[in-house]
Amino acid sequence: MGHRPVVLGAVWAVLAWGGEGASLVVAGAVLLVVMAILLFVPINSRVATWSHEGAPADWKQQMGRWDRFHHVRVSVIVLAFALFTVALVQRPLR
Repeated sequence: MGHRPVVLGAVWAVLAWGGEGASLVVAGAVLLVVMAILLFVPINSRVATWSHEGAPADWKQQMGRWDRFHHVRVSVIVLAFALFTVALVQRPLR
């Protein structure tokens, strides 16, 4: 997914601040930021410790944890974009 939706959501939240639908945009942006910090960072940090010689002994457990994080991550992304969509329908961008 990358950082673009997070940055765009944050910019949109700033531009919409105080206007109609701003709370939805802020909520969507906050969800994306929290998701990035709580779900991406732990996975990426753990993978960064793996060596080139091979995977750690508990790689299956780590993959299971990644799969669970992935399901939560996708759910959060869908919810954030649903909030953005509702905000856009309430007050279209100019």
